Amino acid sequence: MLEMSRRTVLGSAAAAVAFGLASKLEMSVPAFAAPADEPAIGFYRYHVGDIEVTAIYDGIWRKPHDPAFIKNASIEETKAALAKANLPTEFMPIPLTVLVLKVGGRLIAMDAGSGVGQWQANATHLPGNMAAAGIDHKKIDAVMISHFHPDHVWGLMEKGTNELVFPNAELVVQAAEYNWWTEPGRIEKLAQGRRPAGKRIADVFPKWKNWKLVEDGAEVAPGIELISAPGHTPGHSTYLVSSGSHQLLVSADIMYVPALLAPHPEWQGSYDQDGPLAIASRRKMIDRVIADKIAICGSHFPFPGSGSFVKDGNAYAFAPTIQV
Repeated sequence: MLEMSRRTVLGSAAAAVAFGLASKLEMSVPAFAAPADEPAIGFYRYHVGDIEVTAIYDGIWRKPHDPAFIKNASIEETKAALAKANLPTEFMPIPLTVLVLKVGGRLIAMDAGSGVGQWQANATHLPGNMAAAGIDHKKIDAVMISHFHPDHVWGLMEKGTNELVFPNAELVVQAAEYNWWTEPGRIEKLAQGRRPAGKRIADVFPKWKNWKLVEDGAEVAPGIELISAPGHTPGHSTYLVSSGSHQLLVSADIMYVPALLAPHPEWQGSYDQDGPLAIASRRKMIDRVIADKIAICGSHFPFPGSGSFVKDGNAYAFAPTIQV
């Protein structure tokens, strides 16, 4: 891996400017800043050009170690990667951050969060933190969905009733994702553990009339382009946010735990439906971010969920944003 001197360069405020973020963002010196825990403040604002970005903390999954979590790595190897990143090793820390963008006069959510404990008991904070940030969920105009895993879409549905949480929002998703999950007979084809989620999607989503199905490369809002990055799911999507010369890739789950997948991009997660394709998408998107000096955020990066990557041989090193 990289020596500390190189990480220190990444850790400077200059890195934030170089990657097109507002200069008030500061990057941390260690590869990963603080141990995964609840942040003191549950929202964080920055700008991508004229677009205001609010990162909102939903919660964390303190996942027990599981030999199946990374298909081609042992628990000992994943613990070692966490330790090198200055993260706790007694569990797998998987935080969840949701973005809300202010684009002109529109409020656009990037994914919907996990639904107040519907995904994990420690992921209940999105509504309160959204309100603390001065954002009324009923005024969200659109939700750009990366994929249909529960931690990204259960927040669309009220617990128990499945009523729309964002009643006035257009729901944008790549057609390949929607069609795969709602295909007749899909539930029976899923692994047993995924069938309850698949059934809920199949039972609820087709009843809603506010879907907008789009293709790869679609401009889904002014300055926001959907870029397909399949593998994690068949229609997994990232979103490139652009304003003037500034860009931010909302990368969802292509690099879902950077402590593991930056130094080991060849590792396949158990939640990747097509592991080799997920690896190809991961490398393609991260290489583009580096080459074009694009800022990046990820759903499960340490809060506030953004940072920057550099090449490290055939792998990568990551410097996260820290709150200031």
